[in-house]
Amino acid sequence: MERDEVYVPKTREDLRIPDEAHGHTIDYDEYLGDTPLYTLFMLMRQQVLAFPAYLLFNVSGQKTYPKWTNHFDPNSILFTKAQRNAVILSNIGIAFMVWAVTYACSTFGAANVIKYYGIPWLEVSHWFIMITYLHHTSPELPHYRGKEWNFQRGAAATVDRNFLGWQGRFFLHDVAHYHVIHHFFPKMPFYHGPEATQHLKAFIGDHYAYSEKPVFKALWESYNKCQFVENEGDVLFYRDRNGQAVRRPADQYRVKDTKAQ
Repeated sequence: MERDEVYVPKTREDLRIPDEAHGHTIDYDEYLGDTPLYTLFMLMRQQVLAFPAYLLFNVSGQKTYPKWTNHFDPNSILFTKAQRNAVILSNIGIAFMVWAVTYACSTFGAANVIKYYGIPWLEVSHWFIMITYLHHTSPELPHYRGKEWNFQRGAAATVDRNFLGWQGRFFLHDVAHYHVIHHFFPKMPFYHGPEATQHLKAFIGDHYAYSEKPVFKALWESYNKCQFVENEGDVLFYRDRNGQAVRRPADQYRVKDTKAQ
């Protein structure tokens, strides 16, 4: 929870949902109940706007970072000193693209630029958010606090998905099929993913997570089932709109005086 950079779960407290301790029953519809149509609208908004919102305002990012954390400040807590010049060069490139898009609008018309550049850009943003969201958001994945976190546990807390079958493998270079191995070896070339994943699966066994679920179904289910985690405890699993979790921590990690388990 303290080491995640993005898709950091909201807690019960963040959503102002009271605890269920001491026999206190919660009407979760009062806090999380939405119509399917509104839920679909919010999901589409996330898919289209989440990436620029994260870059600009650290939305869904680490909550312990300063208020105005963003990906364009070379001195941001997000970057090391060695990365500062790369951020500056990136900002120069973005400024050039802003000028180029503005010039294109004046030359070809805003409607054409939106059609041939704006809409494709939003579609790329959607694919990027969908892939990364489904990698890191699942009711079956654990989240760790404090001393229970270590690099190996954090790296394994993601899921490989059969994203669009052979099309995902070919056009997306296996980015979704072999993501767990990327967490363990982030500098490894993508073409070693299939072989390295087989060795990783043999080594970590049941701690390796994989899903064959169709990705759009998984997106809808994860968006509805991954609502919040508990305020207390060092090993956590997402709870859904009814306050229920599909998995629970082992007994030694459970908070005993909390009804919601």
